[in-house]
Amino acid sequence: MTTAQPEYFVDDHLAKRNALLLSLAQALGGASASIVIATGPLVGYMMLDQDKSLATLPVSAMVLGTAFGTIPAGMIMRRFGRRAGFTGAAILGVLSGLLASFAVFRDNFLLFSLACSMGGFAGAFVQQYRFTAADTASDAFKPKAISWVLAGGVLAGIVGPQTVIATKDMFAPIMFAGTYLAQAGLALVSLFLLAFIRIPKPPVQSSTKAGGRPLRTIMAQPRFIVAAACGICSYALMSLVMTATPLAMIACGLSETDAALGIQWHVLAMFGPSFFTGSLIARFGKERIVSIGLSLLAGCSVVALMGIELAHFWTALVLLGLGWNFGFIGATAMLTDTYRPEERNMVQAVNDFLVFGFVAAASFSSGALLNAFGWETVNVLVFPFVVLCIGLLVWLVLAERKAVTTA
Repeated sequence: MTTAQPEYFVDDHLAKRNALLLSLAQALGGASASIVIATGPLVGYMMLDQDKSLATLPVSAMVLGTAFGTIPAGMIMRRFGRRAGFTGAAILGVLSGLLASFAVFRDNFLLFSLACSMGGFAGAFVQQYRFTAADTASDAFKPKAISWVLAGGVLAGIVGPQTVIATKDMFAPIMFAGTYLAQAGLALVSLFLLAFIRIPKPPVQSSTKAGGRPLRTIMAQPRFIVAAACGICSYALMSLVMTATPLAMIACGLSETDAALGIQWHVLAMFGPSFFTGSLIARFGKERIVSIGLSLLAGCSVVALMGIELAHFWTALVLLGLGWNFGFIGATAMLTDTYRPEERNMVQAVNDFLVFGFVAAASFSSGALLNAFGWETVNVLVFPFVVLCIGLLVWLVLAERKAVTTA
């Protein structure tokens, strides 16, 4: 059941203003992530000697940094406010880009992975952009506010890979050193944008409600369980396949530019539908959109298993991005039904901790699975999790209908 916010806390005009600014900041934060996704495995592959199974560790380190950053992000922003947290994270993003570039110059794999983890920690705050846009939105506008912010990833899908292509040879023969300097520059621009957002404090609650319900009570709700499970699977399965794809493409004789452009199309597909995903959710329902997203993830693996030509990789990456968009935005919108305003920071942080903990495991295992069992195994693993999540969605819809009927 949706928990209504106090009326004086709702301001769709402010929500729209913040959503547009956060969308631009999301474009830059997403570009930094796509840079690591497109180049991290390749940098790792070049730095490692004989054993290449850890080539995806930089991406895993980034995602793990995000997972470990989610709880502190919620605590920091609850104590000091959203804007203070976002500003500090942007500064950390600048430092992580500079350190990553230095690590590439020094050919230091562990230092490079550490820099990626720092960028991931900053990314935990970027993940809160979508919730921030929904903070002052009405129940009707919440899905649109979330999707507007994620639509900023459309620009990220262009900026990130094009930054890679433009800067990968800047300090040749040391590839990608200039790319991470550019990543630091993107974080610096986002710091400027974040100075213009206005985020009011949550409404004052009575002393009996100030802390909200116990977290275990919130997490025990069937809607929370299903929303978290679908969000985890949508993101983790996407990460599993996406992280392995650049390495698989190189192994099949394709170029680094082909891989970067593939990630570009993937990121565009991830965020492009966000212009209308909110409207689709409002019209067809959150659960149905999540189901469509999960089905598209399965479609990605079907295409990937059909061949290893460039068209197969790019088509699979596009389907993977579309599936993530519908699945993750829909699951995020489902999650907003489960908490009250005073509970939002910790519930959102715990949800993102769960999501990115599993995403880190998926990205870390991706390289090892690819190295040990091959590209086909990576894709086959998608199907059982899709079936499980769709089954959970069906169970939730039937259970809620039964509860309404018997009420």
